Amino acid sequence: MSLSKLPAHSFFQKVRAQERKKLFWLIILVIIVASVFGFLAGSISGVYFYLEIKDGLAKLNIQLPPIVEKKVEPFKEYPANRISQEEAVIKTVKETSPAVVSIIISKDLPIFEEYYYNPFKEFQEFFGPNPPGFEIPQYRQKGTEKKQIGGGTGFIISEEGMILTNRHVVLDEDAEYTVFTNDGKKFPAKVLAKDPVQDLALLKIEQEKKIDDKGEFTLKKFSVVKLGDSDKLEMGQTVVAIGNALGEFRNTVSVGVISGLGRKITASDGGGFIEVIEDVIQTDAAINKGNSGGPLLNLKGEVVGMNTAMVLGAQSIGFAIPINKAKRDIEQIKTLGKIVYPFLGIRYVLINEKVKEENNLTVDYGALIVSGEGEPAITQGSAAEKAGLKEGDIILEFNNEKITIDNSLAKIIMKYNPGDKVSLKILRESEERIVQITLGERSE
Repeated sequence: MSLSKLPAHSFFQKVRAQERKKLFWLIILVIIVASVFGFLAGSISGVYFYLEIKDGLAKLNIQLPPIVEKKVEPFKEYPANRISQEEAVIKTVKETSPAVVSIIISKDLPIFEEYYYNPFKEFQEFFGPNPPGFEIPQYRQKGTEKKQIGGGTGFIISEEGMILTNRHVVLDEDAEYTVFTNDGKKFPAKVLAKDPVQDLALLKIEQEKKIDDKGEFTLKKFSVVKLGDSDKLEMGQTVVAIGNALGEFRNTVSVGVISGLGRKITASDGGGFIEVIEDVIQTDAAINKGNSGGPLLNLKGEVVGMNTAMVLGAQSIGFAIPINKAKRDIEQIKTLGKIVYPFLGIRYVLINEKVKEENNLTVDYGALIVSGEGEPAITQGSAAEKAGLKEGDIILEFNNEKITIDNSLAKIIMKYNPGDKVSLKILRESEERIVQITLGERSE
């Protein structure tokens, strides 16, 4: 049937059917394109794309963003202004070793020779000119010979040759002390002063003379260590010990950490020298005989302590005197020419629960004044005697500071100087009273 013969309404129905068909396929195409776009957007990050219609064909154009090279930073164990621990240890040793010295202790010792003595020679009148050949070995001195009897370590703290070491290293008044620097040079040493309380001593070696460019004599300056602040030490902090290990291995280096602070020890050199030292640093850096007097350093190359003792039979338990305690001695030598401490003049025991029970006391803290071991309770002519202190008195407070096991009288009094006026709260026969006292002076 021809189109002209179709009714009008049939024609328009046919046209609308074709349009609906086109619209259907257009929707299908849009869905397909949208799916492709979604797939690409989800799988390709940072890719730019667009559809270009050309010559009736849809083309998918993909444009990648420009490649930007990203600088990869190396792994850093420390902040940018610091170096690795290994580098820090090496740097510390290199910078400090020239100022670390070995101290050799020598002494004139008698030389003995063996000879034989015939006791029957005195009785020749009985045995004739040839008495029986019975001889007894005897020994007699044949002069003296200088021998090395020990060794220790020290470190130079001034360009003029002042050296800090342990008191027990230079304890022998009759011995001679020779200092060897790290470059092998030898210097006779003079003992300037020994600390009467701490295990510290100061030595002096003379500077070498040299001729400068003008032909004039000048004194060569020594390499010196840097002194740190021992009050800032923390548990676990890395430290380096340098010393004359066993008296024969100069500038031996060991590394460890701060394993304890504020320790109290009783140290002995095995030869009768015994000393109680408070507030010392504990470290697991290896410390051997001969290390005494050597520096304990932080990773900035600063001396924070002086190696002084080790525990025999233990594994890596050593002790060092905080350098801040030595600064007081150094300043006094420069200003006074000697080391002095405030002196109260009493013999006492710190009170704890056991002392309280044994002595039937009413308090569990303070310092009980007692005599013993051949020592009087009150030293004659001392500040304590002048203030009227007596045996049996208990000092509860020193200038309003409570005396306890952890805060001993010896620790408190170190904060003061000879001549300072302080107040003591004492307990005498169950009655508290305040005593004013002017501290005396104690020196080596």
